[in-house]
Amino acid sequence: MGDGTGSGMSNGMSNTVGSATELLWAVLDGDPALTDRVEYTGPSGLLAARLPVMDLARATVAVCSLAAVEQAGLPGPVRVDDGAVATAFTSERHLSVDRRRPVNFAKFSSCLRVGDGWIRGHANYPHHRAAFYTALGLTEDAPDTAVYDALRERTAVELETAVYAAGGCAVAVRTPEQWAAHEQGREVAARPLLTRERLDEAPPRRRSGPLRVLDLTRVIAGPVATRTLALLGADVLRIDPPGNPELPDLHADAAVGKRSAALDLDRPSDRRTFDELLDAADVLVTGYRPGALDRFDLYRPGLVTARLSAWGDYGPWGGRRGFDSLVQAASGIAVVEGAEEEPYWLPAQALDHGTGYLLAAAVLRSLTEQDRDGGTRLVRLALAQTGHWLTHALPRYEPERYVTETEGPLGRVRHALSPVAYEGGPAGWSRPPGLPGADDPAWLTA
Repeated sequence: MGDGTGSGMSNGMSNTVGSATELLWAVLDGDPALTDRVEYTGPSGLLAARLPVMDLARATVAVCSLAAVEQAGLPGPVRVDDGAVATAFTSERHLSVDRRRPVNFAKFSSCLRVGDGWIRGHANYPHHRAAFYTALGLTEDAPDTAVYDALRERTAVELETAVYAAGGCAVAVRTPEQWAAHEQGREVAARPLLTRERLDEAPPRRRSGPLRVLDLTRVIAGPVATRTLALLGADVLRIDPPGNPELPDLHADAAVGKRSAALDLDRPSDRRTFDELLDAADVLVTGYRPGALDRFDLYRPGLVTARLSAWGDYGPWGGRRGFDSLVQAASGIAVVEGAEEEPYWLPAQALDHGTGYLLAAAVLRSLTEQDRDGGTRLVRLALAQTGHWLTHALPRYEPERYVTETEGPLGRVRHALSPVAYEGGPAGWSRPPGLPGADDPAWLTA
Protein backbone atom coordinates (compact mmCIF):
# COMPACT_ATOMS: atom_id res chain seq x y z
CA MET A 1 0.00 0.00 0.00
CA GLY A 2 1.11 3.55 -0.62
CA ASP A 3 1.49 6.09 2.15
CA GLY A 4 -1.00 8.57 0.69
CA THR A 5 1.56 11.29 0.12
CA GLY A 6 1.27 11.60 -3.66
CA SER A 7 -0.90 13.94 -5.70
CA GLY A 8 -3.96 12.33 -4.17
CA MET A 9 -3.09 14.16 -0.95
CA SER A 10 -3.62 17.67 -2.28
CA ASN A 11 -5.55 20.43 -0.52
CA GLY A 12 -4.27 19.56 2.93
CA MET A 13 -6.28 16.35 3.39
CA SER A 14 -5.04 13.92 6.03
CA ASN A 15 -3.23 10.68 5.31
CA THR A 16 -6.42 8.84 6.25
CA VAL A 17 -8.07 10.09 3.07
CA GLY A 18 -5.45 8.70 0.74
CA SER A 19 -5.18 5.53 2.80
CA ALA A 20 -8.94 4.88 2.67
CA THR A 21 -8.99 5.25 -1.11
CA GLU A 22 -5.92 3.09 -1.47
CA LEU A 23 -7.40 0.41 0.79
CA LEU A 24 -10.61 0.25 -1.24
CA TRP A 25 -8.78 0.33 -4.57
CA ALA A 26 -6.66 -2.61 -3.40
CA VAL A 27 -9.83 -4.51 -2.41
CA LEU A 28 -10.98 -3.98 -6.01
CA ASP A 29 -7.60 -5.26 -7.34
CA GLY A 30 -6.95 -1.96 -9.05
CA ASP A 31 -3.55 -0.75 -10.24
CA PRO A 32 -2.13 1.12 -7.21
CA ALA A 33 -0.50 3.75 -9.44
CA LEU A 34 -3.94 5.03 -10.49
CA THR A 35 -4.69 6.42 -7.02
CA ASP A 36 -2.19 9.20 -7.74
CA ARG A 37 -4.76 10.60 -10.18
CA VAL A 38 -7.19 11.49 -7.36
CA GLU A 39 -7.41 15.10 -6.22
CA TYR A 40 -9.43 16.03 -3.13
CA THR A 41 -11.04 19.40 -2.59
CA GLY A 42 -14.04 21.09 -0.99
CA PRO A 43 -15.02 22.19 2.51
CA SER A 44 -13.84 20.22 5.51
CA GLY A 45 -15.69 18.95 8.56
CA LEU A 46 -18.67 17.45 6.71
CA LEU A 47 -20.61 14.34 7.81
CA ALA A 48 -19.11 14.73 11.28
CA ALA A 49 -19.37 11.62 13.44
CA ARG A 50 -17.40 9.57 15.91
CA LEU A 51 -16.76 7.03 13.17
CA PRO A 52 -14.82 8.11 10.03
CA VAL A 53 -17.92 8.50 7.86
CA MET A 54 -16.44 11.17 5.61
CA ASP A 55 -13.40 9.01 4.92
CA LEU A 56 -15.70 6.17 3.87
CA ALA A 57 -17.81 8.50 1.73
CA ARG A 58 -15.01 10.17 -0.23
CA ALA A 59 -13.09 6.91 -0.66
CA THR A 60 -16.06 5.04 -2.14
CA VAL A 61 -16.74 7.91 -4.52
CA ALA A 62 -13.04 8.12 -5.39
CA VAL A 63 -12.72 4.43 -6.32
CA CYS A 64 -15.96 4.59 -8.30
CA SER A 65 -14.54 7.51 -10.28
CA LEU A 66 -11.21 5.72 -10.71
CA ALA A 67 -12.95 2.60 -11.99
CA ALA A 68 -14.91 4.74 -14.46
CA VAL A 69 -11.76 6.47 -15.71
CA GLU A 70 -9.99 3.13 -16.06
CA GLN A 71 -12.92 1.49 -17.86
CA ALA A 72 -13.25 4.38 -20.29
CA GLY A 73 -9.50 4.57 -20.90
CA LEU A 74 -9.31 8.22 -19.82
CA PRO A 75 -6.24 9.81 -18.21
CA GLY A 76 -7.99 11.65 -15.36
CA PRO A 77 -7.48 13.39 -13.03
CA VAL A 78 -10.30 12.34 -10.73
CA ARG A 79 -11.61 15.21 -8.59
CA VAL A 80 -13.44 14.43 -5.36
CA ASP A 81 -15.22 17.42 -3.81
CA ASP A 82 -16.22 16.86 -0.19
CA GLY A 83 -19.20 19.16 -0.58
CA ALA A 84 -20.54 17.15 -3.51
CA VAL A 85 -19.84 13.88 -1.71
CA ALA A 86 -21.59 14.90 1.52
CA THR A 87 -24.60 16.22 -0.39
CA ALA A 88 -24.87 13.07 -2.52
CA PHE A 89 -24.66 10.88 0.60
CA THR A 90 -27.72 12.70 1.94
CA SER A 91 -29.43 13.04 -1.44
CA GLU A 92 -32.80 11.82 -0.18
CA ARG A 93 -32.88 14.72 2.32
CA HIS A 94 -32.30 17.33 -0.39
CA LEU A 95 -35.05 16.01 -2.63
CA SER A 96 -38.25 17.91 -3.28
CA VAL A 97 -40.99 17.20 -5.79
CA ASP A 98 -43.05 20.26 -6.74
CA ARG A 99 -41.61 21.86 -3.60
CA ARG A 100 -42.92 19.04 -1.39
CA ARG A 101 -40.30 17.74 0.98
CA PRO A 102 -39.95 13.96 1.28
CA VAL A 103 -40.81 11.81 4.27
CA ASN A 104 -37.80 9.56 4.73
CA PHE A 105 -38.95 7.54 7.75
CA ALA A 106 -42.46 6.54 8.76
CA LYS A 107 -43.75 6.35 12.31
CA PHE A 108 -42.07 3.49 14.20
CA SER A 109 -39.20 3.45 11.69
CA SER A 110 -37.11 4.67 14.57
CA CYS A 111 -35.32 3.68 17.74
CA LEU A 112 -37.89 2.40 20.25
CA ARG A 113 -37.44 1.69 23.95
CA VAL A 114 -38.36 -1.84 25.05
CA GLY A 115 -38.27 -3.76 28.29
CA ASP A 116 -34.51 -4.32 28.38
CA GLY A 117 -33.11 -1.71 25.98
CA TRP A 118 -33.89 -0.59 22.44
CA ILE A 119 -34.98 -1.90 19.09
CA ARG A 120 -34.82 -0.24 15.70
CA GLY A 121 -38.02 -0.70 13.75
CA HIS A 122 -38.63 -0.29 10.03
CA ALA A 123 -42.21 0.36 8.98
CA ASN A 124 -41.83 2.42 5.80
CA TYR A 125 -43.47 -0.18 3.59
CA PRO A 126 -47.12 -1.11 4.29
CA HIS A 127 -46.38 -4.85 4.63
CA HIS A 128 -43.56 -4.15 7.09
CA ARG A 129 -45.82 -1.86 9.11
CA ALA A 130 -48.51 -4.57 9.22
CA ALA A 131 -45.94 -7.14 10.41
CA PHE A 132 -44.78 -4.78 13.16
CA TYR A 133 -48.28 -4.49 14.58
CA THR A 134 -48.88 -8.23 14.21
CA ALA A 135 -45.74 -9.02 16.21
CA LEU A 136 -47.02 -6.77 19.00
CA GLY A 137 -50.42 -8.48 18.97
CA LEU A 138 -52.13 -5.27 17.84
CA THR A 139 -54.13 -4.03 14.88
CA GLU A 140 -52.94 -1.07 12.82
CA ASP A 141 -55.63 1.18 14.26
CA ALA A 142 -54.29 0.69 17.79
CA PRO A 143 -53.36 3.96 19.54
CA ASP A 144 -49.68 4.80 19.90
CA THR A 145 -49.94 4.42 23.67
CA ALA A 146 -50.87 0.76 23.18
CA VAL A 147 -47.84 0.28 20.94
CA TYR A 148 -45.46 1.78 23.50
CA ASP A 149 -47.01 -0.29 26.30
CA ALA A 150 -46.60 -3.47 24.25
CA LEU A 151 -42.98 -2.60 23.46
CA ARG A 152 -42.09 -2.17 27.13
CA GLU A 153 -43.49 -5.59 27.93
CA ARG A 154 -41.06 -7.40 25.60
CA THR A 155 -37.30 -7.78 25.34
CA ALA A 156 -35.36 -6.53 22.35
CA VAL A 157 -34.30 -9.95 21.04
CA GLU A 158 -37.80 -11.32 21.62
CA LEU A 159 -39.28 -8.52 19.51
CA GLU A 160 -36.58 -8.86 16.85
CA THR A 161 -37.52 -12.53 16.45
CA ALA A 162 -41.27 -11.88 16.49
CA VAL A 163 -41.19 -9.08 13.92
CA TYR A 164 -39.08 -11.09 11.47
CA ALA A 165 -41.31 -14.13 11.99
CA ALA A 166 -44.28 -11.95 11.01
CA GLY A 167 -42.52 -10.88 7.81
CA GLY A 168 -41.30 -7.49 9.03
CA CYS A 169 -37.99 -5.85 9.90
CA ALA A 170 -36.68 -4.89 13.33
CA VAL A 171 -33.45 -5.54 15.20
CA ALA A 172 -32.25 -5.29 18.76
CA VAL A 173 -29.80 -2.44 19.30
CA ARG A 174 -26.56 -4.16 20.21
CA THR A 175 -23.20 -2.96 21.45
CA PRO A 176 -20.13 -3.63 19.29
CA GLU A 177 -19.15 -6.36 21.76
CA GLN A 178 -22.56 -8.03 21.54
CA TRP A 179 -22.42 -7.95 17.73
CA ALA A 180 -18.91 -9.39 17.74
CA ALA A 181 -20.18 -12.30 19.86
CA HIS A 182 -23.30 -12.82 17.72
CA GLU A 183 -23.13 -15.62 15.15
CA GLN A 184 -23.94 -13.28 12.26
CA GLY A 185 -21.43 -10.73 13.54
CA ARG A 186 -18.73 -13.41 13.60
CA GLU A 187 -19.63 -14.45 10.04
CA VAL A 188 -19.35 -10.84 8.84
CA ALA A 189 -16.02 -10.31 10.61
CA ALA A 190 -14.54 -13.43 9.01
CA ARG A 191 -15.26 -12.34 5.44
CA PRO A 192 -13.84 -9.73 3.04
CA LEU A 193 -15.49 -6.40 2.33
CA LEU A 194 -16.66 -7.68 -1.07
CA THR A 195 -16.05 -10.59 -3.40
CA ARG A 196 -15.54 -10.61 -7.16
CA GLU A 197 -15.52 -13.97 -8.91
CA ARG A 198 -14.91 -15.22 -12.42
CA LEU A 199 -17.36 -18.10 -12.87
CA ASP A 200 -16.30 -19.51 -16.24
CA GLU A 201 -14.39 -18.87 -19.47
CA ALA A 202 -17.29 -17.35 -21.41
CA PRO A 203 -16.31 -14.59 -23.83
CA PRO A 204 -17.42 -11.05 -22.98
CA ARG A 205 -20.69 -9.91 -24.45
CA ARG A 206 -20.47 -7.86 -27.61
CA ARG A 207 -21.56 -4.29 -26.90
CA SER A 208 -22.63 -2.37 -30.00
CA GLY A 209 -24.15 0.51 -28.03
CA PRO A 210 -24.28 1.73 -24.46
CA LEU A 211 -23.82 -0.65 -21.56
CA ARG A 212 -27.13 -2.35 -20.74
CA VAL A 213 -27.88 -2.64 -17.03
CA LEU A 214 -30.91 -4.52 -15.74
CA ASP A 215 -31.79 -3.08 -12.32
CA LEU A 216 -33.59 -5.29 -9.79
CA THR A 217 -32.84 -3.24 -6.69
CA ARG A 218 -34.76 -1.47 -3.93
CA VAL A 219 -34.39 1.46 -1.53
CA ILE A 220 -30.96 3.19 -1.59
CA ALA A 221 -27.75 1.18 -2.05
CA GLY A 222 -28.60 -0.65 -5.28
CA PRO A 223 -30.38 2.33 -6.85
CA VAL A 224 -27.37 4.55 -6.03
CA ALA A 225 -25.14 2.09 -7.90
CA THR A 226 -27.37 1.93 -10.96
CA ARG A 227 -27.99 5.70 -10.85
CA THR A 228 -24.22 6.10 -11.05
CA LEU A 229 -23.90 3.67 -13.94
CA ALA A 230 -26.60 5.64 -15.75
CA LEU A 231 -24.59 8.82 -15.17
CA LEU A 232 -21.65 7.13 -16.87
CA GLY A 233 -23.69 6.40 -19.99
CA ALA A 234 -25.33 3.06 -19.29
CA ASP A 235 -28.87 2.29 -20.45
CA VAL A 236 -30.36 1.34 -17.06
CA LEU A 237 -33.78 -0.33 -17.00
CA ARG A 238 -35.30 -0.85 -13.58
CA ILE A 239 -37.86 -3.61 -13.10
CA ASP A 240 -40.38 -3.62 -10.24
CA PRO A 241 -43.32 -5.93 -9.52
CA PRO A 242 -46.60 -4.26 -10.57
CA GLY A 243 -48.22 -4.43 -7.14
CA ASN A 244 -45.20 -3.37 -5.10
CA PRO A 245 -43.53 -0.29 -6.56
CA GLU A 246 -40.78 1.62 -4.82
CA LEU A 247 -41.79 4.30 -2.32
CA PRO A 248 -42.45 7.45 -4.39
CA ASP A 249 -39.82 9.69 -2.80
CA LEU A 250 -37.11 7.04 -2.94
CA HIS A 251 -37.98 6.46 -6.59
CA ALA A 252 -37.76 10.19 -7.38
CA ASP A 253 -34.34 10.43 -5.73
CA ALA A 254 -32.81 7.34 -7.33
CA ALA A 255 -34.54 7.11 -10.73
CA VAL A 256 -32.60 9.95 -12.34
CA GLY A 257 -30.99 8.78 -15.57
CA LYS A 258 -32.91 5.49 -15.68
CA ARG A 259 -35.99 4.01 -17.26
CA SER A 260 -38.55 2.07 -15.20
CA ALA A 261 -40.85 -0.82 -16.11
CA ALA A 262 -43.17 -3.20 -14.24
CA LEU A 263 -43.09 -6.96 -14.78
CA ASP A 264 -44.68 -9.81 -12.86
CA LEU A 265 -42.11 -12.59 -13.19
CA ASP A 266 -44.68 -15.18 -12.15
CA ARG A 267 -46.77 -14.34 -15.24
CA PRO A 268 -45.50 -16.31 -18.27
CA SER A 269 -45.69 -13.42 -20.75
CA ASP A 270 -43.87 -11.05 -18.39
CA ARG A 271 -41.32 -13.74 -17.64
CA ARG A 272 -40.59 -14.16 -21.36
CA THR A 273 -40.11 -10.40 -21.67
CA PHE A 274 -37.77 -10.41 -18.70
CA ASP A 275 -35.73 -13.31 -20.09
CA GLU A 276 -35.34 -11.46 -23.39
CA LEU A 277 -34.13 -8.37 -21.53
CA LEU A 278 -31.67 -10.43 -19.51
CA ASP A 279 -30.40 -12.20 -22.62
CA ALA A 280 -29.44 -8.82 -24.09
CA ALA A 281 -28.12 -7.25 -20.85
CA ASP A 282 -24.46 -6.71 -19.99
CA VAL A 283 -24.95 -6.21 -16.25
CA LEU A 284 -27.57 -7.43 -13.77
CA VAL A 285 -27.80 -5.76 -10.36
CA THR A 286 -30.01 -7.36 -7.70
CA GLY A 287 -30.87 -5.97 -4.28
CA TYR A 288 -33.45 -8.41 -2.96
CA ARG A 289 -32.75 -10.56 0.08
CA PRO A 290 -30.65 -13.68 -0.66
CA GLY A 291 -32.77 -16.50 -2.02
CA ALA A 292 -35.70 -14.34 -3.09
CA LEU A 293 -34.81 -14.65 -6.80
CA ASP A 294 -33.43 -18.19 -6.77
CA ARG A 295 -36.47 -19.62 -8.55
CA PHE A 296 -35.59 -17.58 -11.62
CA ASP A 297 -32.65 -18.67 -13.75
CA LEU A 298 -30.59 -15.48 -13.81
CA TYR A 299 -27.33 -16.98 -15.10
CA ARG A 300 -26.25 -15.89 -18.55
CA PRO A 301 -22.80 -16.56 -20.03
CA GLY A 302 -20.71 -13.41 -20.17
CA LEU A 303 -23.01 -11.46 -17.82
CA VAL A 304 -21.68 -9.36 -14.93
CA THR A 305 -23.99 -9.91 -11.96
CA ALA A 306 -23.80 -7.82 -8.79
CA ARG A 307 -25.69 -9.10 -5.76
CA LEU A 308 -26.40 -6.76 -2.89
CA SER A 309 -27.87 -7.73 0.49
CA ALA A 310 -28.13 -6.32 4.00
CA TRP A 311 -26.49 -9.05 6.06
CA GLY A 312 -24.65 -11.15 3.46
CA ASP A 313 -25.77 -14.43 1.91
CA TYR A 314 -24.34 -16.51 4.76
CA GLY A 315 -24.89 -17.10 8.46
CA PRO A 316 -28.20 -17.29 10.35
CA TRP A 317 -29.32 -13.91 9.01
CA GLY A 318 -28.37 -14.64 5.41
CA GLY A 319 -31.97 -14.76 4.24
CA ARG A 320 -33.20 -11.76 6.23
CA ARG A 321 -34.35 -8.45 4.90
CA GLY A 322 -32.52 -5.41 6.18
CA PHE A 323 -31.82 -1.74 5.75
CA ASP A 324 -29.00 0.66 6.56
CA SER A 325 -30.57 1.81 9.83
CA LEU A 326 -31.08 -1.78 10.97
CA VAL A 327 -27.48 -2.69 10.24
CA GLN A 328 -26.32 0.36 12.21
CA ALA A 329 -28.47 -0.77 15.15
CA ALA A 330 -27.49 -4.43 15.15
CA SER A 331 -23.76 -3.96 14.57
CA GLY A 332 -23.08 -1.50 17.40
CA ILE A 333 -22.70 1.59 15.23
CA ALA A 334 -25.73 3.26 16.83
CA VAL A 335 -24.25 2.67 20.28
CA VAL A 336 -20.87 4.08 19.28
CA GLU A 337 -22.58 7.18 17.91
CA GLY A 338 -24.99 7.44 20.86
CA ALA A 339 -24.94 9.61 23.95
CA GLU A 340 -26.14 9.07 27.50
CA GLU A 341 -27.09 5.46 26.78
CA GLU A 342 -29.44 6.44 23.93
CA PRO A 343 -28.50 5.15 20.45
CA TYR A 344 -27.84 7.60 17.68
CA TRP A 345 -27.20 7.33 13.96
CA LEU A 346 -24.61 8.24 11.39
CA PRO A 347 -25.04 11.68 9.77
CA ALA A 348 -26.01 9.95 6.52
CA GLN A 349 -27.22 6.52 5.50
CA ALA A 350 -23.58 5.97 4.73
CA LEU A 351 -23.71 2.19 4.55
CA ASP A 352 -26.31 2.44 1.80
CA HIS A 353 -24.62 5.18 -0.19
CA GLY A 354 -21.08 3.91 0.37
CA THR A 355 -22.04 0.38 -0.66
CA GLY A 356 -23.80 1.80 -3.71
CA TYR A 357 -20.71 3.59 -5.02
CA LEU A 358 -18.57 0.60 -4.12
CA LEU A 359 -20.93 -1.68 -6.05
CA ALA A 360 -20.71 0.55 -9.11
CA ALA A 361 -16.92 0.51 -8.82
CA ALA A 362 -16.86 -3.29 -8.55
CA VAL A 363 -19.07 -3.63 -11.64
CA LEU A 364 -16.83 -1.29 -13.63
CA ARG A 365 -13.67 -3.09 -12.55
CA SER A 366 -15.27 -6.43 -13.46
CA LEU A 367 -16.17 -5.07 -16.90
CA THR A 368 -12.60 -3.85 -17.41
CA GLU A 369 -11.21 -7.27 -16.51
CA GLN A 370 -13.87 -9.04 -18.56
CA ASP A 371 -13.01 -6.99 -21.66
CA ARG A 372 -9.44 -8.23 -21.24
CA ASP A 373 -9.93 -11.82 -20.05
CA GLY A 374 -13.59 -12.76 -20.64
CA GLY A 375 -15.56 -14.81 -18.17
CA THR A 376 -18.96 -14.54 -16.51
CA ARG A 377 -18.51 -12.36 -13.43
CA LEU A 378 -20.19 -12.28 -10.01
CA VAL A 379 -19.85 -9.45 -7.48
CA ARG A 380 -21.27 -9.68 -3.95
CA LEU A 381 -21.59 -6.92 -1.37
CA ALA A 382 -23.50 -6.46 1.89
CA LEU A 383 -24.33 -3.44 4.03
CA ALA A 384 -23.08 -5.32 7.09
CA GLN A 385 -19.68 -5.83 5.43
CA THR A 386 -19.43 -2.12 4.68
CA GLY A 387 -20.35 -1.39 8.29
CA HIS A 388 -17.62 -3.72 9.50
CA TRP A 389 -15.10 -2.01 7.22
CA LEU A 390 -16.13 1.39 8.58
CA THR A 391 -15.74 0.30 12.20
CA HIS A 392 -12.59 -1.81 11.85
CA ALA A 393 -10.52 -0.83 8.80
CA LEU A 394 -10.40 2.95 9.15
CA PRO A 395 -8.78 4.84 12.02
CA ARG A 396 -11.22 6.91 14.04
CA TYR A 397 -10.88 9.70 16.53
CA GLU A 398 -10.35 8.29 20.02
CA PRO A 399 -9.67 11.12 22.52
CA GLU A 400 -7.99 8.74 24.97
CA ARG A 401 -5.05 8.47 22.56
CA TYR A 402 -4.37 12.19 22.92
CA VAL A 403 -4.55 12.74 26.68
CA THR A 404 -2.21 11.91 29.52
CA GLU A 405 -2.06 12.17 33.30
CA THR A 406 0.59 13.99 35.32
CA GLU A 407 1.28 13.94 39.08
CA GLY A 408 2.10 17.30 40.66
CA PRO A 409 1.21 19.83 43.33
CA LEU A 410 -2.42 19.87 42.20
CA GLY A 411 -2.66 16.08 42.42
CA ARG A 412 -3.17 13.79 39.46
CA VAL A 413 -4.14 15.98 36.48
CA ARG A 414 -5.57 14.57 33.26
CA HIS A 415 -4.83 16.88 30.34
CA ALA A 416 -4.55 16.99 26.56
CA LEU A 417 -1.25 16.33 24.84
CA SER A 418 0.17 19.15 22.76
CA PRO A 419 -0.55 18.93 19.01
CA VAL A 420 2.87 20.49 18.29
CA ALA A 421 5.09 17.58 17.25
CA TYR A 422 8.14 17.15 15.06
CA GLU A 423 11.18 14.93 14.78
CA GLY A 424 13.55 15.73 17.66
CA GLY A 425 10.91 17.84 19.43
CA PRO A 426 9.72 17.54 23.04
CA ALA A 427 7.52 14.63 24.03
CA GLY A 428 5.67 16.78 26.56
CA TRP A 429 5.98 19.59 29.09
CA SER A 430 8.90 19.59 31.53
CA ARG A 431 6.75 20.28 34.58
CA PRO A 432 3.19 19.68 35.78
CA PRO A 433 0.80 22.53 36.61
CA GLY A 434 1.61 24.06 39.99
CA LEU A 435 -0.27 25.92 42.67
CA PRO A 436 -1.25 29.51 41.76
CA GLY A 437 1.36 32.01 43.00
CA ALA A 438 3.55 29.34 44.59
CA ASP A 439 6.73 30.02 42.59
CA ASP A 440 9.44 32.62 43.24
CA PRO A 441 9.23 35.73 41.04
CA ALA A 442 12.64 34.98 39.48
CA TRP A 443 14.10 33.33 36.36
CA LEU A 444 15.50 29.86 36.63
CA THR A 445 19.25 29.67 36.90
CA ALA A 446 21.34 27.47 34.65
